[in-house]
Amino acid sequence: MLSEKDLGQLSKRGISTAEINQQLDFFKSGFPWMVLEKSASIGNGIFQFTEEQLNEFVGRFDQQKSTLSIVKMVPASGAATRMFKSLFEFLSTGVENKECTKFFDELDHFAFWPELKSLLGEKDDSADILQKLLGKEGMDYGQKPKGLLAFHSYPDGARTPLEEHIVEAAAYASNGQKARLHFTVSPEHRSGFEQLVARISPIWSNKTGISFEISFSEQKPATDTIAVNPDNTVFREADGSLLFRPAGHGALLENLNDLKADVIFIKNIDNVVPDALKQPTIEYKKALGGLLLWIIEGIEHLDKQLQENPTEETINEALTEMATYLGFVPSADFAALPQFEKIINIRAILARPTRVCGVVKNTGEPGGGPFWCQDEKGNFTLQLVESAQINRKEEGQKAKFHQASHFNPVDLVCATRGLNLLNYRDMNTGFITDKTKDGKELKAMELPGLWNGAMSDWNTLFVEVPLETFNPVKTVTDLVRPAHQNR
Repeated sequence: MLSEKDLGQLSKRGISTAEINQQLDFFKSGFPWMVLEKSASIGNGIFQFTEEQLNEFVGRFDQQKSTLSIVKMVPASGAATRMFKSLFEFLSTGVENKECTKFFDELDHFAFWPELKSLLGEKDDSADILQKLLGKEGMDYGQKPKGLLAFHSYPDGARTPLEEHIVEAAAYASNGQKARLHFTVSPEHRSGFEQLVARISPIWSNKTGISFEISFSEQKPATDTIAVNPDNTVFREADGSLLFRPAGHGALLENLNDLKADVIFIKNIDNVVPDALKQPTIEYKKALGGLLLWIIEGIEHLDKQLQENPTEETINEALTEMATYLGFVPSADFAALPQFEKIINIRAILARPTRVCGVVKNTGEPGGGPFWCQDEKGNFTLQLVESAQINRKEEGQKAKFHQASHFNPVDLVCATRGLNLLNYRDMNTGFITDKTKDGKELKAMELPGLWNGAMSDWNTLFVEVPLETFNPVKTVTDLVRPAHQNR
């Protein structure tokens, strides 16, 4: 039972009792497993550019961009703490691990080395060095967000991921005059992002001739989810208040929903490279954008045909196009519907948000991949699926998951078309995780992932992009890989 105090807490956050009751029901019943039909593959859900097509779609994007509203969205709220996990372990145990050894061997190859070196004394040992890199008395890298760390070295100084994203945006996410970027950040780091933008955006405007419109948002308190005890009763703080927790990157659907543009690029904060290696990313981003524009034109043409020439031939053409380019094959029941109902259903699919997702060949990276899945109505749809969403105790589903030929690098181009995106997510695709608070066990819930269940009911096409366009920084020593070295 919720008390008056609880209801006041919910009201302050903008969370309804209906939402809380739904979350509590999910804790009790769990989330249903995704049903994998098969992994997407080249020619069956995954498009592979020929050289001619690549050039065609790059050209299409360049030709149309001056008439478009374009924005690049970068989720950037995560702290870099996990990047330095091995270094923190060394500080707490005094035992050097493999990654820690590599870190010290390559110390002078990190972009942050000049600043760190200026803080060191002549007799600083390994622990002193790490304290000055990670601790508040030094550079505080242990608590800063990835977006504000020095990633790449240049003759005129180091660049952060934030700056690299600005440089990228000028090359592919602009209309030729203006580039709009939107970063989702945590409240405690927002001022750091704003200060850096104020300093560097005028510099890059002068260098590129592009003006930058850069905005920020934070995860909304209304997207936090309630925590429960192991017995699914509400978890309470020492003062009796309810405990709410951030609900994962799926909560950012609200932030995406607030963005208004014809084309929205989405890319993670840590997937950036130095200038000398940017060209493949720029080329493929434009090609993905051009393909999206071509798909939207096709959708509009099909919709017009269904209104003006509603024949079986037109319906069959639409079904073929939907299966090939929109990631949707209707259930077997569709064939028995009267013609007018078929047209209504097809037009509803055509009217959905649309995304083109870059995927890379699977090289054993942990995480999700592209699959054909069957929904509760019997339709087959293209989805990005994480391992936590499938029943790995069911051998058939486990085998299908491991058959994935490609991996999700978070490389999306979207046409949200002014729609309310909250109407196109599948709330049955959330996650429940075990956590602790003040030594007490609890269960927490994550909302459907931003590019997973939050986009469940979007039109979807996967496109193979080169592995060289995927260079995330998960651990600090990733920064000394060739993809992040500018020498």
